[in-house]
Amino acid sequence: MTQEENSSRLLSTTSGFNAAVRHIKKTAGISEALETGKNLADILRGPGYEDFSGLRALPLLRLLLIDKRGYRAFSANPLAIAADIPALSVEFAAWKAVDLVIACHDPLMGLIIANPKRAEQMLALGKIHPRELLVVYAGKASGELCLRAAQTALALFGGAKTAIAPELYRDGGEGRAPDEPVLPTKVPAGPVTPARFTPLYSVPVTNELFHNGNVEAWKRIISAYISRYPGCTVQIYYDGERILDINALFTWGKVKHGGVIQFAVTGRDIKDVSKLQRYLAQGASREFEPFLQTPAHGGLKLF
Repeated sequence: MTQEENSSRLLSTTSGFNAAVRHIKKTAGISEALETGKNLADILRGPGYEDFSGLRALPLLRLLLIDKRGYRAFSANPLAIAADIPALSVEFAAWKAVDLVIACHDPLMGLIIANPKRAEQMLALGKIHPRELLVVYAGKASGELCLRAAQTALALFGGAKTAIAPELYRDGGEGRAPDEPVLPTKVPAGPVTPARFTPLYSVPVTNELFHNGNVEAWKRIISAYISRYPGCTVQIYYDGERILDINALFTWGKVKHGGVIQFAVTGRDIKDVSKLQRYLAQGASREFEPFLQTPAHGGLKLF
């Protein structure tokens, strides 16, 4: 049976027709979200888009990114892979001029789409193996800059040391002109300082419950760390999920004595991680109150 016959058969039933309509409406919704500046991988990870997982998302990359929004794509089968893939998200997040989407064609897991500017999505990619097909889609800026961004990103994924075009760090880049001809580009020579993503460190909860006092202590400890090392970020994980709002650890009411919260630090000049771990352990215990004795906006001097 041909694809055309399959489509006709599907649309000939009420359930099939309704499913097709829902699919079209969701695709239109994704397109509208992209127009507001959202990233395709972020959208597809939201509730209600489970039917766009795996290869079913492949048409969106062509239809919505390349055809509709003028994204440039560059693909390769890298012979080697960077040692610390999640650390690259720190670098990519600084590329304000472009939006990036990566597609990894894994022979076992199928097509995996991720926003490389988000470390948690890079972690979700698992271990990328050499010679697997990687495609980077870049949009928002001019066609030439987008192509350069995609090429540079793939070089970094492959573990190469290469310079970054300064235009990528400028919000707005060169302005968008997707219909202009793409000229051959060269990646400027020179090494780039690699960003780091530490392993996940575990912090045991020794209080009866990780309550609002512990939450506030953690906020102030992390704020003190970031104030001392502004080029770093602290990411919190619990039960395999990244926690974007520390208050959720208390409102869930499930982080109790004996539980373990994990954290990782990203940045280029990471220091005092063991001290941070020690303070967070105290903040997760009954001895959290010393961290609350300084006004919230006064700042703790811990590092």
